[in-house]
Amino acid sequence: MMGQDKNNYIYAANNEGLLEFNGTDWKLYPTPNETIIRSVKVIGDRIYTGCYMEFGFWKRQQDGRLIYVSLSEKIRNRILPDEQIWNILQYDQWIIFQSLNRIYIYDSKGGQFNIIQPKSLINKAFKTGNAVYYQTVGEGLFEIENGKSILVSGNPQLVSNKIVGLIADNDGLIIQTQYNGFYRYNNGALTKWATEADEALAQSSVYSTQLLSDGGFALGCVSNGVFILSKEGKIRYHLTQSKGLSNNTALSLFEDRDKNLWIGLDNGINCVNLQSPVKSFTDDSGILGTVYASVLHNNMLYVGTNQGLFCRNYYGTEPFRFVSGTKGQVWSLFAYDGTLFCGHDTGTFVVTGSAAQQIFSASGTWKFRTVPNTPDLLLQGNYYGISVLKRSNGLWSFRNRISGFDYSTKYFELGNKHDIYISHEYKGVFRISVDADFTKGFGLKAYAAPSKGKNAGLTKFNGTIYYAYKGGVFSLNPKTKDFEKDRFLSSIFAKDDYTSGNLIVDNSNKLWLFTKNYINYFSPGKLSAGLKQNVIPIPASLTNSMLGYENISRISPSNYLIGTTDGYYTININDFGVSNYKILITAVTANAMNGTPFFAPISASGEFPYANNNITFAYTIPEYNKYVNAEYQYLLDGMQDNWSTLSSKSVVNFKNLSAGSYTFKVRAKIGNLYSENVAEYRFTILKPWYATNLAILIYVILLMVLAHFVNKSYKNYYQKQKEKLIEENNLLLEIKELENEQQLMKMRNEQLTMDVDSKNRELAASTMSLIQKNELLTLIKDDLRKTTEDPNNKNIKSVISTINKNINEEDTWNAFKEAFNNADKDFLKKIKAAHPSLTPNDLRLCAYLRLNLSSKEIAPLLNISVRSVEIKRYRLRKKMDLSHEQGLVEYILAV
Repeated sequence: MMGQDKNNYIYAANNEGLLEFNGTDWKLYPTPNETIIRSVKVIGDRIYTGCYMEFGFWKRQQDGRLIYVSLSEKIRNRILPDEQIWNILQYDQWIIFQSLNRIYIYDSKGGQFNIIQPKSLINKAFKTGNAVYYQTVGEGLFEIENGKSILVSGNPQLVSNKIVGLIADNDGLIIQTQYNGFYRYNNGALTKWATEADEALAQSSVYSTQLLSDGGFALGCVSNGVFILSKEGKIRYHLTQSKGLSNNTALSLFEDRDKNLWIGLDNGINCVNLQSPVKSFTDDSGILGTVYASVLHNNMLYVGTNQGLFCRNYYGTEPFRFVSGTKGQVWSLFAYDGTLFCGHDTGTFVVTGSAAQQIFSASGTWKFRTVPNTPDLLLQGNYYGISVLKRSNGLWSFRNRISGFDYSTKYFELGNKHDIYISHEYKGVFRISVDADFTKGFGLKAYAAPSKGKNAGLTKFNGTIYYAYKGGVFSLNPKTKDFEKDRFLSSIFAKDDYTSGNLIVDNSNKLWLFTKNYINYFSPGKLSAGLKQNVIPIPASLTNSMLGYENISRISPSNYLIGTTDGYYTININDFGVSNYKILITAVTANAMNGTPFFAPISASGEFPYANNNITFAYTIPEYNKYVNAEYQYLLDGMQDNWSTLSSKSVVNFKNLSAGSYTFKVRAKIGNLYSENVAEYRFTILKPWYATNLAILIYVILLMVLAHFVNKSYKNYYQKQKEKLIEENNLLLEIKELENEQQLMKMRNEQLTMDVDSKNRELAASTMSLIQKNELLTLIKDDLRKTTEDPNNKNIKSVISTINKNINEEDTWNAFKEAFNNADKDFLKKIKAAHPSLTPNDLRLCAYLRLNLSSKEIAPLLNISVRSVEIKRYRLRKKMDLSHEQGLVEYILAV
């Protein structure tokens, strides 16, 4: 079974689970109990499914994925062993689950179950506009009313024939049986309804029936594909494996909102665009081959292929017939004045009915062109130039070859004054002038611009010659005879859309161009001189035409036939209106770099941690037209300013987004129309933890704390620097003071030294004075003793006695000692402490020696001879224990 939800997604019951198709991607949701899902029904926003001993519903979560909710769990003990749910119906608020043995009626509002168990097996249950029916084996057709079964009809035909489809109309019920076709049931009467398909259906086992929106029927068979009938019972199509189905066993049928027919096959799913303006004919046998040309002539459809020329009655159903004698490559078909010409690899044929007569065989023939004002002449482009065909007595024949141009002439057109313009794919564009009789060519010119190009083409449309290649479309200026670029026509080759420059003009005066994604045709404007552009959104990948050999022909006022590599297809340009589809965002996932993606809600705006700043969007247009190719554009506000280029990709990933708010927008282009909406998703990439408001507050606090400590540190530093400077200044001051004190002390010492020296000089002078006085007194005493004759002369003795008193060395020493101590304080103490064994006389000698007196000067002071002084000095050295090298005076001066 299959179904469709409000978003136009398609759901199918599958061996592995529930299949979901959104127009772009298939997604499988595994069965809850790992069994085959047998039935599916979309009701509101729920997808109900039934399988082996299990039924329930799937509901979409905020992230876009489905989650399963079991209903059968509530009545697990009442479900029969091995029971499978084969069908699901809806009637108002009740959901009906049908197995082969029972019908479970679930009240979706109250949550209660009612179970109907017929006496025999149930073939199938059906829901019409206002009733629910089911058929049981061997009993007939029943209707459920008030939760109970009521026999509607026990007619033998309804008992013996298995009902596979039941539809209500104004005349009652239409009943489709498995082998015996249709019946009508009205007011208790059952009558056979004969259709065109009865004979075929009698040989087929019909398994499923679908009422179509146009009143017709689709019938799925077990081994004979699908029959599409009109509401009158006529066969419109018989779809089989040979005509495109994947296989011939159609187990279920479903018509979607766009009137496409979905076919659930024994293995696989097919979709048929019943309302499509495109209808294809595929030659699976390979007999027909690649179609290079086609034309409708005298009610006969002719197709020229690489296998030859084929024809059939266009309004009949018979297959194509081969036109004898045309085996080989057909390049063109040209109908002119009641005659059909065939350009062939072996020459030129005139075709009449299903017969062909060759009229030219010297070279292969590409195309044909008429000569203005000369109805009995035709020009044809050949492998080796251009030749002329002439009509005489109603018969066409080869007349001559135009000299002067010997190259292959696949595309050529006549300009003014017998100028012929030729496009050669490998050599470029040429112009050659011919004489009035079309026998001789002259003045051949090769154009430097426009240049040659692969699949280039040349044609005349509305009196203007156009040349097209990958560089654009160029038109001939009749005055200058130069080609000038046509900006309007060249625009269709923008964005690498070029596939072929093959320009085709049909018999309705339309100019056709095939590009990568579209078929473009131009028609003359009715109210202006410009061209009107029309776009058919059929991409080259689906047209399957030979590049450079695209061909299209008009077979009715609005129907055109386009040749392909395996047949052809027709399009009705009046019905080719593209629906204005709605684009949907199907999934939003986020992940960290190299991390596992997780799904985010798509129904509301999202917030993603900074670590998960890689965001992926999936989107789709739920459309199922084979020949509609949707392209997408996206814009991310907050990062981009312009829409992206159109792309068929339905997924986009943004990596490593910065923190901030964004709005993702996506739209689709189908044909030349944009989707009716622009899907949006707003989301925010949160700041990293280190950039959040809390983190910033913490940073501010830390900064303030840091500033406080830095400030405090600076203060402490500067305080220490200040203290250090003060200390250094104090130290400098102290040093300065010390230096000053030292200077002062030095000055004082110098003064003291000067004072000492002065006192020493005074002492020395005083001592010298004493010495001189004593010497004088001694001389006087000696002279008195020498001059007196009477030694006992009292007067003389008195004088001598006075003299002796004045030279008393003890008094002299005491005076000297006092003066010496004033001059050299503590010397005598130091020398006495250093040498305790020194006698007073020794100390006296030391004092005299400290004054640096000679022995001669010391002798009078001690009142001894010089020799005695020397002896004293010797003895003093010994007491002081001085070495031989050490001088006595130097030692005493150093103390």
